[in-house]
Amino acid sequence: MLLPKGMYDFEGVILVENKPLPIGIDNFEKMIRGNFYYVDKSLFIKELLDMKGEVNLFTRPRRFGKTLNMSMLQYYFENTSDPRINEENRELFAGLKIMDQDEEYLNWMTSRPVINLSLKSGKQPAFEMAWDNIIDEIRKEFNRHDAVKKSGQLLENEIRRFNDIQNGTASKSQYTKSLDLLSSCLEKCYHEKVIILIDEYDVPLENAWFRGFYEEMADFLRALFESSLKTNPCLEFAVVTGCISILNPSYGEFFGFTQEEIDEILAYYDLLPQRERIKEWYNGYLFGNTQVYNPWSVANHIKDLTVAPDALPAPYWANTSANSIVKSLVERADISIKTELEDLLAGGTIEKPIHEDITYDSVFDSEDNLWNFLFLQAI
Repeated sequence: MLLPKGMYDFEGVILVENKPLPIGIDNFEKMIRGNFYYVDKSLFIKELLDMKGEVNLFTRPRRFGKTLNMSMLQYYFENTSDPRINEENRELFAGLKIMDQDEEYLNWMTSRPVINLSLKSGKQPAFEMAWDNIIDEIRKEFNRHDAVKKSGQLLENEIRRFNDIQNGTASKSQYTKSLDLLSSCLEKCYHEKVIILIDEYDVPLENAWFRGFYEEMADFLRALFESSLKTNPCLEFAVVTGCISILNPSYGEFFGFTQEEIDEILAYYDLLPQRERIKEWYNGYLFGNTQVYNPWSVANHIKDLTVAPDALPAPYWANTSANSIVKSLVERADISIKTELEDLLAGGTIEKPIHEDITYDSVFDSEDNLWNFLFLQAI
């Protein structure tokens, strides 16, 4: 959707000003209220409801809008229990594509309790530090829902366990069941099942694998996810994001920019002559059957062009992650694989089988895993 430029009245003269580009902004409310240029991905909500999946996993490369989409889901679905805030959140979607859909979709707005947990802070050098950071995020989410304790719907032992988690005095087993407890409390208070959003689930796992405490972290997250996502009778549905696979054909257009969206952005900023150069540099990602652009690189390059019209494209994405797994696999590769890499760098092609079921504890089982990670992480 091509959004209009900002209009300002200054002493009777109408000035037209471009919306600013949302570089690094991953909060939906800040995006909309700050009047940033927003590529409308709100039909992601419709497709999510149409697919009716109980636990929906979206694995896309970094900087492809996963956290922003999760934020959008929270603002759309969450009943905050405050009518004023609910109305303000509904206003965020004014003019977006989801608002043109049937009433069955609009009835979901601000209708459910939501748990939103990010695991991106679980990237620490020791298990205890990573554990503490994840537990702190869980405590913040309990604090955000503190009002349920005053609803009169909870049992004494539920309030006691709730307080233990908030105070940091709960046992490890209580923390592994914390999201299950919060779901139960929210359902009792709101009389509706709960939507759970978990962002960057694989960050603590990858970090733990490199730091040498993978089993401890995997055991903790497995228990946390099983109690909240697998055996949770209070769950409406869950959305989980990570950074591994790009093969699933579903939802392809909702992460990254399509060609149509790129053309609208370039037209808005009067940069259509740059179309082919931008396509050459930043196109080429294939999510299922949908070809998309890297939004981080596109946004940064357009920002540079608005400042300096002769700015050259740059690999903006190159420094957004260490890509430690790929580096380790390259270092261990034999001469034949390094020769194939040289062929690729020279513009050649190779054909390799791709497997999506690689786990961190099997990364070094085969040298062919290098090709899987080069492809699946879209390096």
